[in-house]
Amino acid sequence: MYITNSMHLPAGSTYQPSFKSPPLRGRFQLTQADRIGIERLLSLGLTAECPNPTLIEGFLRHKLRLARPALEPAPKSLVVAGRYVSYMTAGGKARSGLLTMVQSDDVSCIPVTSFLGATMLGMQKQQRVPLLREDGWIDTLVVLDVGGA
Repeated sequence: MYITNSMHLPAGSTYQPSFKSPPLRGRFQLTQADRIGIERLLSLGLTAECPNPTLIEGFLRHKLRLARPALEPAPKSLVVAGRYVSYMTAGGKARSGLLTMVQSDDVSCIPVTSFLGATMLGMQKQQRVPLLREDGWIDTLVVLDVGGA
């Protein structure tokens, strides 16, 4: 049998769709400093130098809308700008870097204006989320550990 519209399944079908995915709202938490930092990046046009500025800008605006406020001071397990983050992408080895709001020539820095940095900002330790890569593929990002600056 072919199903052409998944919302209209045949009567008596044994297939039961699962919509138990956690909602996007509340998956991320942003501190007030990170919210202000993102707003400055967007208002000053500092995303123009990143690889895909339109997509990064839209993603950061989306994150501002969906993220809930973080407790102040930020919990040690929360990824905020200025903290070292150990992370892993699907099928890769563990890496780490310092999350920064601005571009840097230092290879150990992860700017928020990159897909990795924009996705990572506001995540919790041991959280797993989809990551859009530069080549258009979707990967999985896992935050392994968060350390102080």
